[in-house]
Amino acid sequence: MALLTPPQRPRIWNLPNQLTASRFVLAVVLFVLIAAERWLWCLIVFIVAAFTDWLDGYLARKQNLVSPLGRILDPLVDKVLMCGVYICLLPIGVQQGWLWPWMVTVVVARELVITGLRSWMEAHGAHFGADWLGKLKMGLQCAAVIAVFVAFLAPEVIAPASAFFAWARDVLIWTMTVVTLLSGLQYVWKAAMLLNA
Repeated sequence: MALLTPPQRPRIWNLPNQLTASRFVLAVVLFVLIAAERWLWCLIVFIVAAFTDWLDGYLARKQNLVSPLGRILDPLVDKVLMCGVYICLLPIGVQQGWLWPWMVTVVVARELVITGLRSWMEAHGAHFGADWLGKLKMGLQCAAVIAVFVAFLAPEVIAPASAFFAWARDVLIWTMTVVTLLSGLQYVWKAAMLLNA
């Protein structure tokens, strides 16, 4: 009689988690590149990092490789990447007048508060995953960063369009900030509703 083998759990250090770890390394490299004002490399590294964010989630779901480590590590690295980028861009953004400390405070505070709130809620058995506004927030944060790097490159590559890219950067940063704030408020409201249910 053949013995039944129990279903195997996903390996902790599987491919999606390796991609997540590589994104952390890319984030550190990106912070150094921002400090050095190497904007073309900043753009390339950020796009690669954003792609790994999509790819690790896709592979984890497609190949049934979702793991407890991945559920913790993936959003943590995302927050390190996004918060770190905006913090690193703050000095030059203030100098040039397109990014302000209160905007970065909104980004960082939202991530810290919601991360803590999500952890507490899920520890008490409540589902507290990302909704459409949270996903829109992430998309706008990425788009705004890309617009910043393109705006830096535009005078050297496509000078006639540099004013347009600077305008697009400003619009995206303001839109991202508003949506980030609204997303945070929505999560707090959602948590309050769950607690009162």
